[in-house]
Amino acid sequence: MGSSDLLFNRQRTIYEILGGGIVADVMLWREKNLTVGILVITLAAWVVFEISGYTLLSFASSVFLLLFTILFLWAKSAAILNRPAPPLPHLHLSEEMVNEAAAFIRDHANAVLSASEDIALGRDSKVFFKVALSLFVISVIGGLTDFLTLGYTSLVLVLTVPALYERYERHIESCTLVGYRKLQELSVRFKEEYIAKIHKWILEKKKLS
Repeated sequence: MGSSDLLFNRQRTIYEILGGGIVADVMLWREKNLTVGILVITLAAWVVFEISGYTLLSFASSVFLLLFTILFLWAKSAAILNRPAPPLPHLHLSEEMVNEAAAFIRDHANAVLSASEDIALGRDSKVFFKVALSLFVISVIGGLTDFLTLGYTSLVLVLTVPALYERYERHIESCTLVGYRKLQELSVRFKEEYIAKIHKWILEKKKLS
């Protein structure tokens, strides 16, 4: 499939569109262990919240309290009994990881701010209607489910849809382009058969008046 046959005539791959860093690796399952770990942890957290009624703050505080207590007592007892200390990895964020995360957040934040400015100043009607429709859909979905379930469902979609799209990209692109071209043909036919007639009728009315 050539670049001209890609949807919206895009030149970049899905991996490049997603930033090409650790975020893209996770979303496209190139770091399978990390992706599966995120899904398992979020699923466990969702189940715990739904069954126990914990809030996020109380759950996080309880987990950290238990973890730090175990590590503290382990380290103290190891020092007294002359045993090895807890096998903790070096807790450190690399500059590369921080820069990638910052660049990802900055790019998307700037895109949102730019779109918000265009909407506020009335520059782009299409963006306004797209945002309005998206917010309406989110409002409807939010009325049907709680924030926690919505967040978990969104995470599952983020970690599955791009990977499936990349895997079956040719088939999806072909089907989508065929459907898009048919919609274009229907739009042209509708304009020729109905819009032109309505325009002609309006002109005739103006002449008669």
